[in-house]
Amino acid sequence: MRFLIITHVRHKLQGGHYFGYGPYVREMNLWLKHVEQVEVIAPLVSSKITDIDLPYEHDCLRFTKIPNISCINIKELLRALWFVPLIMFQIIKACKRADHIHLRCPGNIGLLGCIIQVFFPKKLKTAKYAGNWDPKAKQPLSYRFQKWILSQTVLTRNIQVLVYGIWPNQSKNIKSFFTASFSEIDKCEVRPRNYIDNLNFVFVGALVEGKRPDFAIKLVQAIHEQGLNVHLDLYGDGILKESLHDYVRNSNLVKFIKFHGYTSPSEMKQILQQADFLILASKSEGWPKAIAEAMFFGVIPVATSVSCVPYMLGYGERGILIDADINSALLTLNNCLVNLEDLKMMATLASAWSQKYTLERFEIEIKQLLYPNS
Repeated sequence: MRFLIITHVRHKLQGGHYFGYGPYVREMNLWLKHVEQVEVIAPLVSSKITDIDLPYEHDCLRFTKIPNISCINIKELLRALWFVPLIMFQIIKACKRADHIHLRCPGNIGLLGCIIQVFFPKKLKTAKYAGNWDPKAKQPLSYRFQKWILSQTVLTRNIQVLVYGIWPNQSKNIKSFFTASFSEIDKCEVRPRNYIDNLNFVFVGALVEGKRPDFAIKLVQAIHEQGLNVHLDLYGDGILKESLHDYVRNSNLVKFIKFHGYTSPSEMKQILQQADFLILASKSEGWPKAIAEAMFFGVIPVATSVSCVPYMLGYGERGILIDADINSALLTLNNCLVNLEDLKMMATLASAWSQKYTLERFEIEIKQLLYPNS
């Protein structure tokens, strides 16, 4: 099988290997284990390889470079419009060569791929919609258009669209899916936690506005001001790093709030086994891996009700759903902290649910998508 990936993810070339954003590449490498040839059509940039970048693992990989485009301002929009015909031409040629077309959405290149795939109705296709599939969510027009065209079975044929969560009134080609991080051998009993002596919170993710790391800091600060012994560790990097550091220093929070930067998956396993709660008050999400990974080890998520998060948390049975308001979130958390047995049960249910979604199960599902008739 010749497997084509159409994505907006920016790639880097080093030592004859193509690198991309680690979590994305780690997932794609599971797909690539089951195909003979691979073609990736994506932007290629000259940036240096960072700790979060990973290489594709395949011996027969062809990379088709296209311009990196965006629409963040008028200048970038005009530049994007100039390059769109070239990009579409390259995508069309790649689709002709492919046996299986795999779209990564939402994104600007995914948008073009969504349009072009209409003209290849006989090709086997999958689309991974990694964003929020909630039909009621307020999203950019381009995102809504991608969701619309992928759902139209008259236009979009021979495809399975992989989305996060279970949503009503979906077309027959929409398939509820998941992402896995850990293996069967990583399964373990939930470590007993007392939720009294010292409350250990973690934030795992990019230090960017959409993830609201400042909310996590201020919520833990509010808990500390109530006289509770609390600690917050933040794992990740991003453009808000300096401002968050300044806030913690200026507010005299350095004794119980620490920044650790990017942390490897193997290290994160050990960290999560020691944590009590994970805070993720995101503005939007697809399948937040940080939440699923924390739940795997019995860490209780404290998260906003966006995308499929309520579904993941069992609508409050496997985690704590909060509003994006400090006072409201603090009240909700305080109400939970007085019910220690409920918290222990919540941790057990969280772990039992997350440990169903292992890498082994993920690979089985992928093979069924690639070879549906086998």
